[in-house]
Amino acid sequence: MDIERIPGVHCATGESPLWHAGEEAWYWVDIPARRIWRMDHAGGTLRSWLAPEMVACIAAAEGGGLVAGMQTGIFRLQLGEDGLAQASRLAALPEAELGEGMRFNDGRCDRQGRFWSGTMFMDMGAAREVGGLYSYGGADGLRGPFVSQMLTQNGLAWSPDGRTMYLSDSHPLRRTVWAFDYDIDSGTPHGQRVFLDLSGQKGRPDGAAVDADGCYWSCANDGGVVQRFTPDGRLDREIALPMAKPSMCAFGGPLLDTLLVTSIDPGTGGEAGSVVLLRPGVKGVAETPFAG
Repeated sequence: MDIERIPGVHCATGESPLWHAGEEAWYWVDIPARRIWRMDHAGGTLRSWLAPEMVACIAAAEGGGLVAGMQTGIFRLQLGEDGLAQASRLAALPEAELGEGMRFNDGRCDRQGRFWSGTMFMDMGAAREVGGLYSYGGADGLRGPFVSQMLTQNGLAWSPDGRTMYLSDSHPLRRTVWAFDYDIDSGTPHGQRVFLDLSGQKGRPDGAAVDADGCYWSCANDGGVVQRFTPDGRLDREIALPMAKPSMCAFGGPLLDTLLVTSIDPGTGGEAGSVVLLRPGVKGVAETPFAG
């Protein structure tokens, strides 16, 4: 399979790829660099913006701009011509989790346009079970935690009909993906169950995406592959990547047939920190913009 590296891009911790259908452009972030990247589909023109604090996850917002889970809360972002991202805070980091070393991590919108993200203690070596999963909607504000005692929240995704929610904990001590029944009217997950126990497989289940067939694509951080699991939890495909620490993937392109994969550079050099594009032969599901 041909894998195309996006030239001129290197991320310390690349995350949260997003296909913005209205702009026909890709977005992703580099968390510790506080940087938001954008690449036009036509021509591949690159731009980037510096945010006032770490940006962990983003989603397109109705009416323009982005919504983001950041270091101290959930923000609305406007990307200026001066290369700076102007941030307006919508909700603070939950009071129970305020303190040095916490931030939001993986996130995206559900099929109804509610923004979801989880929190984590940034020093993974400390293995502190203090993370929680939250949702934010304009009318409801910040809700949660719906799941507590997480180490490294990751892997948020929804089935094509929005009625199944997926969530992972990618910490080396967990390596688990859960599935939930999801009430699309109230935006409430329930019936938590183990979808994948990956303690015996390569890598750790980091960021993820769901394709039009309802299969779950998981980036195996430290495993150097992206894996496709069927809705019943069977490993269906595995694609080798040029970087050892893929971090998150997203479907996009005008036909939703391209997978963009970000990665992390732990200081090893080479292809680490690359952002790549590939065509796996299946299509994704269009992301719903934040409706807040």
